[in-house]
Amino acid sequence: MNISIIRRILGYVLILEAAMLLLPCIVALVYGESDATAFVVVSVLCLVIGAITGLKKPKSDMFYLKEGCVATGLSWIVLSLFGCLPFYITGTIPNFIDALFETVSGFTTTGASILSDVESLPRCMLFWRSFTHWIGGMGILVFLLAIVPLSGGTGSNINLMKAESPGPSVGKLRPKMRTTAGYLYAIYMLITVLEVVMLLCGKMPFFDAITTAMGTAGTGGFGIKNDSIGGYSPYIQWVVTGFMIAFGVNFNVYFLLIFGEFKKALSIEEIRWYFFTILSAAGILFASTYDHAYHNASEALRHSAFQTASIITTTGFSTADFDTWHGLSKTVLVLLMFVGACAGSTGGGIKVSRFVVAGKGVVREIKSYVHPKSVTKIKLDKKPLDSSVTRNTYIYLITFMFVFVVSMLLVAIEGKDLLTNFTAVAATINNIGPGLELVGPTKNFGFFTPFTKVVLIFDMLAGRLELFPMLLILNPAIWRDTAKQGRRKITKVNNKINK
Repeated sequence: MNISIIRRILGYVLILEAAMLLLPCIVALVYGESDATAFVVVSVLCLVIGAITGLKKPKSDMFYLKEGCVATGLSWIVLSLFGCLPFYITGTIPNFIDALFETVSGFTTTGASILSDVESLPRCMLFWRSFTHWIGGMGILVFLLAIVPLSGGTGSNINLMKAESPGPSVGKLRPKMRTTAGYLYAIYMLITVLEVVMLLCGKMPFFDAITTAMGTAGTGGFGIKNDSIGGYSPYIQWVVTGFMIAFGVNFNVYFLLIFGEFKKALSIEEIRWYFFTILSAAGILFASTYDHAYHNASEALRHSAFQTASIITTTGFSTADFDTWHGLSKTVLVLLMFVGACAGSTGGGIKVSRFVVAGKGVVREIKSYVHPKSVTKIKLDKKPLDSSVTRNTYIYLITFMFVFVVSMLLVAIEGKDLLTNFTAVAATINNIGPGLELVGPTKNFGFFTPFTKVVLIFDMLAGRLELFPMLLILNPAIWRDTAKQGRRKITKVNNKINK
């Protein structure tokens, strides 16, 4: 394994984080808050360590999918470890595990919080929480590829994109990966700015608009109010609903629309299923909540549409305590947690495309029983899928179930009720945020023991990185190979010294 290139990528990530930490520092200075020093100290620390590890040229620039997965997993761990330090140093979150939980939840765009009163936080901390969503939404390494000319060639760089980007597959919008990453972030920024403008038109305060837009863009859901989005006007709630859905769309669609390929964009099958699921779920929620929770049709429709968009895109904002809704509504919302948004979006979950492929696989198997001699291929967008795509889909679903079950067993050790445990794991591994019962939309995750929080931290990282990068890091064979390489280098050095 090419350790030197992984070390360099980690160094670049820390240098980038050093720059990111200056933004909340500026916010602290603007609002006259005393926490600016903590951000400066951590920024300098990141810069020094990043320069030491990142600026040393590796012997080989090439890296393959294995290195891409390990680099991605370690990058997100390092990013979170340093990113939680401002919370911990200032005493905003005095417990290190809690600070790490909050930061991982931010970068992975989960939105699960251990805080019971977010309105008591300084504005610079609120900004940092929301900004971690924005960076984590599109991906820190995608941003790195967009601004840093990493060597190693397109074949190497796409391995980073594959390891970090949500969804079954990653394609190139342009021949060069740096150009592709640049287009993705340009579209991302454009839609974010558009949401800020729309929110300001609804007379939302500027700071609120910025933080809400970043939370929506990353489909994260950290609110700056204790009632999330519930206290804002119906206009603002509808705007956020629309943009949550927009950020759950595959960004390739926007690329095609910008360059005038409307027919191709509208023919993507996953998009049709995505909107069909949203309309169906919102309709069921409306029928279930009207007269039961709300006696006003427009109010019932607004809350139903908002919560559907929030859960399927894994944003996690809320306008109401859906834990008090009818059992049918809660069941639909839990199912939406697993569906998730589109591949290539900022949303989490298993992804609509995987369910489409798996569903077509089931239909094909049933047909094979009826017509044993028939040979049919699974098609997506009217094109036959390669057998490797369907195989990868099934492997992902099996792996997801395995990680989910193990996490459930580990979380259950604490002794909380089944619905709390189930939805806590579902909300973290799918990067949703709120669950039901003790982790409902009006509650938080602060009551869990440190052990359970560590399990949920792993789930958040595994869910955001599509499982395999984090599982690869836990594979002892990776570290045995690394240790062997280290021993060989030491032996070579000793031999040179002896000579």
